[in-house]
Amino acid sequence: MSDDTPLQGRRLVVVGAGSHTGRAIAKAASAAGATVVLAGPDPRKLEWTAGELSGPSEVHALDLSDERSITGLAGPLGRFDHLVSTAAMPANGPLRDLDAADVRRAFSAKVIGPLLLAKHLAGQVSEHGSFTFFSGVAAWRPAPARTVMATTNGALAFLVQALAVEIAPIRVNAVSPGIVDTGAWDGLGADKEAFLRGVAERNPARRVGSQEDLVKAVFYAIDNPYVTGTVLHVDGGGRLA
Repeated sequence: MSDDTPLQGRRLVVVGAGSHTGRAIAKAASAAGATVVLAGPDPRKLEWTAGELSGPSEVHALDLSDERSITGLAGPLGRFDHLVSTAAMPANGPLRDLDAADVRRAFSAKVIGPLLLAKHLAGQVSEHGSFTFFSGVAAWRPAPARTVMATTNGALAFLVQALAVEIAPIRVNAVSPGIVDTGAWDGLGADKEAFLRGVAERNPARRVGSQEDLVKAVFYAIDNPYVTGTVLHVDGGGRLA
């Protein structure tokens, strides 16, 4: 990244910085000259991310299912410029097997948590600041055993519109990834290559996504002062196929 990036000298909070995508965003932001605040439920993973950054960082434990944890972040966090949350706790499976506690955790990560982050932290965002949350293609392409994922991602898409109006002029947007090779699919083992190849063949873009694609979308949402209440679909057209 060049020195004229939107994050040069800025203070960026990354919620979910211990995950594949959160880590990639934190690393790119650090390379772009930002001070990165790493937040998430597992301090060990956050410290791992911090060790990979080229610039200054802070680590804060954060549980999006606990409002006290969010209010506890507000004090030590202080003023900041932008917040990005990649947090997700999927509750996948057939409808008959869904556990209510898992469903609540999924909503805490994708819907209630983002709402509470805006509630408690909007007053600390600098002028021209923003919130960027992560939705997902499942909201536009629901599938069996993905009912909760589709619902939480869809709810978040509407939440960013409502928040963009309520906390204006702070901007609020969402990035909605499709199938992206972030490392999350590594559990497929030998089947991963065939799965991703099949996705690429069906996508109008004829490829799967990369972490760089997601980072570019986040940087766009942060940088463009005339974009708010918007979902940026980074799915290769997968929701249309």
